Amino acid sequence: MTEALKLTELSKSFPVGGGFLAASRGTVKAVHPISLTVQQGETLGIVGESGCGKSTLARMLVGLLEPTTGTIEIDGAALDNADPAIFGKRIQYVFQDPISSLNPRKTIRQIMEAPLKRLYGMDRAQRDTRISEIFASVNLREEFLERYPHEFSGGQAQRIGIARALAANARILILDEPVSALDVSVQAQVLNLLADLKKEFSLTYLFISHDLAVVEAVSDRIAVLYFGSVVELGPAEEIFRAPRHPYTKLLADSAPVVGRPLTAPESKDTELPDPLNPPPGCAFAARCPRSSDRCRKEVPRLEGDRVQAACFHPLDGD
Repeated sequence: MTEALKLTELSKSFPVGGGFLAASRGTVKAVHPISLTVQQGETLGIVGESGCGKSTLARMLVGLLEPTTGTIEIDGAALDNADPAIFGKRIQYVFQDPISSLNPRKTIRQIMEAPLKRLYGMDRAQRDTRISEIFASVNLREEFLERYPHEFSGGQAQRIGIARALAANARILILDEPVSALDVSVQAQVLNLLADLKKEFSLTYLFISHDLAVVEAVSDRIAVLYFGSVVELGPAEEIFRAPRHPYTKLLADSAPVVGRPLTAPESKDTELPDPLNPPPGCAFAARCPRSSDRCRKEVPRLEGDRVQAACFHPLDGD
């Protein structure tokens, strides 16, 4: 298969404290160096707790944040922030909140025309043709084009957000919690639409979500993030059927399941480490029931064959 996206030692740090005149008090590593590849036509699910670095990673991929280190390659070509239009033509972002992601002062037609004007310089006739094609693909009526974002339901607004991403003709979409703000019945409709669009346009997805059931259902592979690092990576069916990393098992056991009573997770601590004072060794050691002295001194590397886990004492997969 062809590599659609390749990340090499991609990381992001933010300065902490300081002000206009005061010096910075240091940095926080939001994303530790990550290296991975996504194949053309694949859906890579990205899961993890709030604060694990999922959205920071996504924003780097679409050029909204500049990486501190590392490179991003799409179809073998390295990207940088020198020309935002290059990002826009190759990779697009579908936001979590469909209503707030659309400019309330512009009609849907104006919103849809923006990438066609700025990225491709299309004239009016070309824009109208392209918008008609896209609206047909996402099952929206063209009469919606003269309305404003507040006039739509959440499901309709998310379809418009997806249509806007498709307008740029990008082949990679970053889906950041694309259905979490929607009713369950509408979620199913949007997920089915995304599956159809993936086949129709040969799209590649990075699907970010807190809902493990949704991620497992739509993903080919899953990357589990913890404290800014990938701690497990592998095929979706294997990751949740037989997790190797204790944190992945903690996530799976914490997810609500119909008919199963809610219980407290089996971990020593429920708090994430302090980003201003990160612990030595494995960041999950304080919460891990399998941790040893080695875990508190050394940082485990992502290792394995079909399923890779960054753990010195991985689960046996049963």
